[in-house]
Amino acid sequence: MDAFIGRNQVLVAALGLVVSNVFMTFAWYAHLRNLRSAPWWVAALVSWGIALFEYLVQVPANRVGYEVMSLAQLKILQEVVTLSVFVPFAVLYMGQPLKLDFLWAGMCLLGAVYFTFR
Repeated sequence: MDAFIGRNQVLVAALGLVVSNVFMTFAWYAHLRNLRSAPWWVAALVSWGIALFEYLVQVPANRVGYEVMSLAQLKILQEVVTLSVFVPFAVLYMGQPLKLDFLWAGMCLLGAVYFTFR
């Protein structure tokens, strides 16, 4: 039963980190496409507004995850989520070309996952 609860907490944390990372990716990079002609401070204020939603999801996700994972495991999970969110965002939303470098970066993260979670 404890293993089941622990796995659910990892899943809840991972899903929360995915949602929060979508917000954060838009906060960090969408202004490069959508607010290109606006002054930088307007882009910063809009980004801060978006980032508020990121924190409202990220903080609870990290708290849930920290109950069943070490800090290092939580951080590596977040990095995997970041790349998993960023690649589709870069390709689909920002129109960037899909590169093999994304695959190599993902493979490096898989190695980090292996060593952190073993």
